[in-house]
Formats: sequence, C-alpha cells, structure tokens
Amino acid sequence: MSRKAAVIALTALAPISWGSTYFVTTEFLPPDRPLFTGLMRALPAGLLLLAITRKLPQGAWWWKSAVLGGLNIGAFFPLLFLAAYRLPGGVAAVVGSVGPLFVVGLAALFLGDRPTVRTLLAAIAAAFGVSLVVLKAGAALDLVGVVAGLLSALSMSAGTVFTKRWGRPEGVGALALTGWQLTAGGLIILPIAFLIEGAPPALDSANLLGYAYLAFGNTAISYFLWFRGIGQLSASSVTLLGPLSPISAAVIGWAALGQALGPVQLAGMAIAFGATLVGQLTPRTAAAKKPESFSSAERNGQELSMDLEVSSVRR
Repeated sequence: MSRKAAVIALTALAPISWGSTYFVTTEFLPPDRPLFTGLMRALPAGLLLLAITRKLPQGAWWWKSAVLGGLNIGAFFPLLFLAAYRLPGGVAAVVGSVGPLFVVGLAALFLGDRPTVRTLLAAIAAAFGVSLVVLKAGAALDLVGVVAGLLSALSMSAGTVFTKRWGRPEGVGALALTGWQLTAGGLIILPIAFLIEGAPPALDSANLLGYAYLAFGNTAISYFLWFRGIGQLSASSVTLLGPLSPISAAVIGWAALGQALGPVQLAGMAIAFGATLVGQLTPRTAAAKKPESFSSAERNGQELSMDLEVSSVRR
C-alpha cells in the first residue's frame, strides 16, 4: 500500500466512526440533550489532548485555533443537532451531504484549487447516493432545520478549507492542533448548552460509557485522523470521504438495530462509495507533482503512525 493510500484509509476511519454517533446517542445517552452531548464530545477530549501534548497556541494561533474550533466544532455541533431535531434523520443527512460541494467552492476561493469536472460529478453523485440510502418517502421539510443543516455543512466545510490553508505551526503536530480546536469548540458550546438546556442531567453507567466513547473514540481519535488527513491530502479528497458516515450509520442500523436495507439503499451505498473512491483519484494535472504538504510530511517523517504522534500530542 502506498503512503497516500494509507493516509486515505486512516482518514476514512473518521467518518466511519462518526456513523456510529446515532446508534450510541439513541442507545446509551439521555434523550433531548443535544448541546450537552456536543459539549461532552468536545471539551473533555480537547482538555485530555492538551494535557498529553502540553502545547498551547502561540501568537496568531490563539485566534486561528478559536476560528477553526468554532467552525469545526463550536458552530458545527449545535447546528447539526438543531437540524437533526427539526428534520427527519434522512433529510438531515441529505442536507449535510452537500458539504463536498461547499468545499469545492471554498477551496477554489481560498486555496486556488480549480475544481475538476470529475470532482464536481463525484460530489453530486455522493449526495445522490446518500439520498437513496437515507431518504424516506413522504419526508417532511422544515425551513429552520434545512437552513441549520446547510449552515452546519458550510461551517464544517469552511473549517476543512481553513485548516488546510493555515496548516500547522512549525514543530506542532496534528494531535496538538486537534486539542486546540476541540477545547475552543467545547468552550463555545459550554455557555450555550447551560443557557438552553440547564444543568447537566443525572448520568448512569450506560450514559457514562456512551459519553466516554463519543469523547475519545468518536471525537478525539477521529478528529485527529481527520485533521491529519487534511494536512496531507487535498481538501476535496478529504471531504469526499464524508459519505462514508451515512453508509456506516446505515450498516450499523441494519446490524445492531434490525433496520432494513433494501435494493434502493444498497444501490445508494454503492453510488456513494463509488463517488468516494473517485474523489481520491489524483487529477492528471497534479499527477506529476505531489502536493507540497504531503511531500513535506514525508521529508520531516512526521506522524508515521498514531502511536508516534501520541508521544507528542493527539476528527
């Protein structure tokens, strides 16, 4: 397996893990506490990574970390949960699946990456495939939910593009950058959660187990892999891994909750997965030259594995 293929495979674990969020939320967590759940996903994981890495932002990276944390976590989580509560799950997933199209446009604007026809078609095919997997007949639309879903996709897309644009400070690994963003995002959610939802609910052992998984497996490790991938792959390549999340959710729902997967859903999964694979192909114009961020990581020998990164700092 080539190094790029290995990076793609590891980055893909992030959206695959995020596909388990619905199952864990419905089976292990207290109901009707979406903001508290977002807070418990982000802040404990961010503080743990800060403790492990012992690195704080310097200079301009204080405000850059706040901006990235707000886009990727602080705004994304509340908007995502608002959409999920106002829309049927399938509609919310379809609205969120336009993220790759947002990334293509923002990457052209801020990164100078001209979109190719193949990338645009892959993004459209991915959204169509996701709609076949999750959309149910007669699904209702809610204007507030649709706007929240679109804004959540735009927020995460902008976070992806600016994470790519700003890179990382010299000597700082993806683990530290992940900790900065999760902490900043969690601190943004903290007052909103308490103002809207009040004091934390009483938690039993199942709740604690669910929150522990969401914070460390589903968030700390997954976002580390996601941000690491952004540093070494193109923004469009990373975001076109996103459809793996609803595919993962559908498979988990079938295996663990007995939800049906008919021919239409299977066809949608095949289309979305095919679009994801197409999105990882290197454009012909770039085939002769590796992206600078990827070759730089090779030269420096950084982050050969997650275990090496954890020794300095830890989607």
